[in-house]
Amino acid sequence: MNVLVTGGAGYIGSHAVRELIRAGHTVTVLDNLSTGHRAAVDSRAHFVQGDTGDAVMVERLLVDRRIEAVLHFAAFIEVGESVQDPDKYYRNNFASPLALLGAMRAADVRKIVFSSTAAVYGNPVRVPIQEDDVRAPINPYGRSKMMTEMAIEDASKAYGLGYAILRYFNVAGASPDGTIGEAHEPESHLIPRILMAAREGRAVGIFGTDYATPDGTCIRDYIHVVDLVNAHILALEKIEEGRDAVYNLGSEKGFSVREVIDACRAATGLDIRAEEHPRRPGDPDRLIASSSRVRALGWEPQYPDMTTIISHAWKWHQTHPRGYKS
Repeated sequence: MNVLVTGGAGYIGSHAVRELIRAGHTVTVLDNLSTGHRAAVDSRAHFVQGDTGDAVMVERLLVDRRIEAVLHFAAFIEVGESVQDPDKYYRNNFASPLALLGAMRAADVRKIVFSSTAAVYGNPVRVPIQEDDVRAPINPYGRSKMMTEMAIEDASKAYGLGYAILRYFNVAGASPDGTIGEAHEPESHLIPRILMAAREGRAVGIFGTDYATPDGTCIRDYIHVVDLVNAHILALEKIEEGRDAVYNLGSEKGFSVREVIDACRAATGLDIRAEEHPRRPGDPDRLIASSSRVRALGWEPQYPDMTTIISHAWKWHQTHPRGYKS
């Protein structure tokens, strides 16, 4: 299948490109490199630097490359930044995908896999979260993703678009060979922050130790980036025009902050120091998503073990201490 990957130079997108090629698909990457890295793009993919919101350019690209399906990863992901600058998030995370959907319709491309987020659920009504739970996002990031989901749903009803929406919380790890991995500037995700602190001999902060969890620290879902993108590819291959599917992706049990730090110690062999701090406002005790629906498609994670996830991330950090600038 001829596939367009938007945001294919980013963390998740670059892994998706590699796995798509391994699965036998022909891949075109569209990325404006505002947060992505050209060096992350597999050399076997056709790369175009451009913006997803440029509907004229995207339509021409879809036609010229004979694209049959789109995997959309091009989004901003920082919750705090979305609160401070919501316009940036609504433009990139909603207006640009809306332009993409218009270009797809004009070019008669009828399949899309949308990389969404479990943040569309807001504060969950139950744990593990199920796909049919109410969407009630509590920040502009989550709302921008929900709005795009709704636009895709409406396009499916009106124009026969076939789609799959995948929702998840925390993605971690790197390619097992350590050649591509996570490189955000600045870095806000827990595991890379722990590994960066370990490499530099700094302490790691634990924000809140009195939660209603076995060890008192927050529990969150984590999924290996390769397992995540393989779920996207499986969903892509199951799409039928005019049909819809929504899948949660998660570990179904979650890992506490202390468990993640302990796994980082085991993976690195370093005595990583931890400093306890008061809770941050708005952090729920547990955020865990059910993945039973996507497992029914035949998806099984290759790397469910947290130590393995971190070992792959650590290999990336050791070989690329300055990310793609290394």
